[in-house]
Amino acid sequence: MRSLSDTIARLKAAKGKFPLAGAAVQPSRLSSLGDFGANPGALHGYCYVPQRLPGDAPLVVVLHGCTQTAAGYDNGAGWSQLADRHGFALLYPEQQRANNPNLCFNWFVPEDIKRDSGEALSIAQMVRRMIEHHGLDRERVFITGLSAGGAMTSVMLATYPELFASGAIIAGLPYGCAASIPEAFDRMRGHGLPSERELEARIRKASTHRGVWPTLSLWHGSADRTVAHSNMDAIVAQWRGLHGLKTVEPEKSPVGPHSRRIWRDDTGVAKIEAFSIAGMGHGTPLSGADDIGTPAAFMLDAGISSTRHIARFWQLTEARSELALSAHVEAPPEAMPLRIGREAPTAPSWIRGSASGVGKVIEDALRAAGLMR
Repeated sequence: MRSLSDTIARLKAAKGKFPLAGAAVQPSRLSSLGDFGANPGALHGYCYVPQRLPGDAPLVVVLHGCTQTAAGYDNGAGWSQLADRHGFALLYPEQQRANNPNLCFNWFVPEDIKRDSGEALSIAQMVRRMIEHHGLDRERVFITGLSAGGAMTSVMLATYPELFASGAIIAGLPYGCAASIPEAFDRMRGHGLPSERELEARIRKASTHRGVWPTLSLWHGSADRTVAHSNMDAIVAQWRGLHGLKTVEPEKSPVGPHSRRIWRDDTGVAKIEAFSIAGMGHGTPLSGADDIGTPAAFMLDAGISSTRHIARFWQLTEARSELALSAHVEAPPEAMPLRIGREAPTAPSWIRGSASGVGKVIEDALRAAGLMR
């Protein structure tokens, strides 16, 4: 395990190379969710519901990354634009500074990543509120997130698998891989990740679920220096056993300059897909020649729209609709049956504001390094 001082030195060296992500560059399209339950994680909730939302519409849950806001991420990724075109509702949980100084979801804090506890329960309460209030389809609920939001997506798929048909994790980490600040730093750099067997066991222990497991779409930049690319492979390892794919070799295919691997079950259905985005750093892949989303800090023009592709993978759009308007035209993904039944040196701020003891020492060290206010 790398020492805390080594991690701080590396992050301090990267400080200032990337702009801050935060407020939306245009007025928010989101509305406050209002009351949704006990909210033990003290999160904010926002939503977007198209004017002509059909009955039993799908729901997409979107989790922003560190330093970002719900409105800023929606503006960057373009999810509400697709919702208008294809008739689905959006839920945006949002972190607040009282929980985390740099607005990161607390993906490694034990009380926030357990079922019926903390931030995980708050998000589950928001999902249930949206379904009940808007009459949404319980069998078509999906979740995606970037970075800390991607890691929190892992948390939700593990702790509440019955709520979600599928998830999309962008530059995230596997569930249960860290339970302390030093461990979080190391896992981000790809050091000390648990074995495939242990990773799978941690998901199985996260709930009593015995039904169909959510499918996965994974995205990671090959040049990501904030969350190591090996974390995507660890997520694949964590979920292959759940889908009975331990001995299955993936199909490999290029998508422009990028690469895609697909793991299918015995019926040919894609259960896991993993995109490696060539030369991309830490962020959400977008197509700059596109009319969906806006490239910005951590919303990166990679010539491929992850938003469009994920929506098609979830069958929210027609199989050949919403192709990326870019130099590298994407091939449409295979149909997936729905189940029934900054480059960011901000990661050290995954510390609650009321630190004490060891946490206080670490927080003081990070402030001395110029990595926290």
